[in-house]
Amino acid sequence: APSSRCPSRPRARAESPAPEDGKGSGKKVLTVAVSQSVDSLSPFLAQRLVSTTIHKLAYENLTNYDAKDARPIPGLATAWKASADKLTWTFTIREGTTWSDGKPVTAEDARWTFHTMMTDENAATANGSFTANFAKVAAPDARTLVVTLRKPQANMVALDVPILPKHVWEKVGDFSKYNNDKSFPVVGNGPFVVSEYKVDQYVRLTPNQSFWRGAPKFDELVLRYYKDGDAAVAALRKGEVSFVPNLTPAQAASLGSAENVKVNDAPGRRFYALATNPGARARDGKKFGNGHPALLDPAVRRALFLAVDRRAIVEKVFQGHAAEGEGYIPPRFSTYFWKPEGAQRIGHDPAEAARLLDKAGYRKNAAGKRTGKDGRPLDLRILCHATDPNDKAVGKYLQEWWGELGVGLEVQCLDNVSDPWLKGDYDLAFDGWSVNPDPDFVLSIHTCAALPATPKDTGATDNFICDKRYDGLYARQAVEYDPAKRADLVRDMQSRLYDTGYMNVMAYPNAVEAYRTDQIASVTTMPAAAGNIWGQDGYWSWWSAVPAAGDGAAGAGASASGSRTGVLIGIGAAVGAAVAVGGVLAMRRRAGADERE
Repeated sequence: APSSRCPSRPRARAESPAPEDGKGSGKKVLTVAVSQSVDSLSPFLAQRLVSTTIHKLAYENLTNYDAKDARPIPGLATAWKASADKLTWTFTIREGTTWSDGKPVTAEDARWTFHTMMTDENAATANGSFTANFAKVAAPDARTLVVTLRKPQANMVALDVPILPKHVWEKVGDFSKYNNDKSFPVVGNGPFVVSEYKVDQYVRLTPNQSFWRGAPKFDELVLRYYKDGDAAVAALRKGEVSFVPNLTPAQAASLGSAENVKVNDAPGRRFYALATNPGARARDGKKFGNGHPALLDPAVRRALFLAVDRRAIVEKVFQGHAAEGEGYIPPRFSTYFWKPEGAQRIGHDPAEAARLLDKAGYRKNAAGKRTGKDGRPLDLRILCHATDPNDKAVGKYLQEWWGELGVGLEVQCLDNVSDPWLKGDYDLAFDGWSVNPDPDFVLSIHTCAALPATPKDTGATDNFICDKRYDGLYARQAVEYDPAKRADLVRDMQSRLYDTGYMNVMAYPNAVEAYRTDQIASVTTMPAAAGNIWGQDGYWSWWSAVPAAGDGAAGAGASASGSRTGVLIGIGAAVGAAVAVGGVLAMRRRAGADERE
């Protein structure tokens, strides 16, 4: 979103005590292990995957996405239409729905949410890109919302903005400081109500009995924090948690034969990349940070990437639970997938890497170390997430591969990479985002407009990239309603981003996760054919989850379309292409090794 970038894994804390989650009380409790801190319970501020997942459960957007194929479907809005010039959009707001405190949900709530984002930069922190082009928003009556645009906007049926209750939020003074975490239960209109929260311990949600699609079948949903992934897996084995996402290959293998455990291994929706510091700067032109100046040379960046064996990373680190990285958008999204061909492609060629470094003036000295013309050794740093085993494993390979080139590498594994990243105090970093059916947001984070206004501010930028040619392509795709033409522009953007050489996508990790079959009888994946459970574009998984009979479950499941038929997860089938209806499925979400969303 252009929204303030909120990188990374949280500051680590001691292993948290279990919440009083109702186990043994007869309650049907679904407990999900999470390894990421909540950055904020305010939808105006939150960007991490765990936080935005909570908000999808607690609030409705205007539209949602069908779990089967990501088609836009009604959410808070039951219908929408655009004027002939595409500058006026009219949404019909669902009748008869209420907030969890019993007050009616109206178009005025949506108008207030958008207007606040348009007029208060703090309220636009997380999702400001969606309303940046709005000229005016009105609610002529309780069922009608009218949005007037400055220019056409291709993602108007994919506004990934939680609609908030005006009667609660209009009392907030400073949106930059309000984290929505002091008063419970939190008023919302989604399938769940946030009822309790303990920092780096757990978030408890209870069913919204008045939810228009029907209340969830579990009595409670608890997101329980685990710093250590092995501890989460051990808790799954013991039945202390119901579900664990983001399994390592070793963890997945160990659970393959575990009793009452099912492993889901599906093509993922995120990429895993190396990001180089292009010279941190703000929109006011001021530079900051201490990135290595050698990385400003395209030849040096290309040389480093030529020394990376992406196939080895897939085979040795991910042990086959990933696809080799190519373009920016994972192959799961076939409408927008792009990969370099021919001479454009940066393959694995250490000899060419050495030649490029020689030509760039970084030659080996007697000790085998590359030095610049000033005699300074080419020693680099890479930010690594301390809780992510993939970062650590890949870091060791990079040290080996780049060491053979004569390039030194210090792998800085931190519990919190946010601070040095935001300050520009890094040379390289392990990076990644979850990509949604429409890539608008994940492309917007590389525009010049996403840079921080000044060095003291926090921008929406991922990696301080600012390229005018890329910006021009982004502006064109944002207003292009023709699906084929827009897809071509998105592929051109990926090609340009690839050529700038500031990012190198190494892999597309699978979604590898597991759940207890004696606690969860069925759950919806997205897409239906070999999709993921955790981190969906919607609330389908936990809203639809059916308790196992042994856990007090009764009745059949609930599909994402609202019918009461259970949807069992499928393992290993090829993932279906996400359908880009009308070219306007624009959503955001960032993740990666750090699950930045």
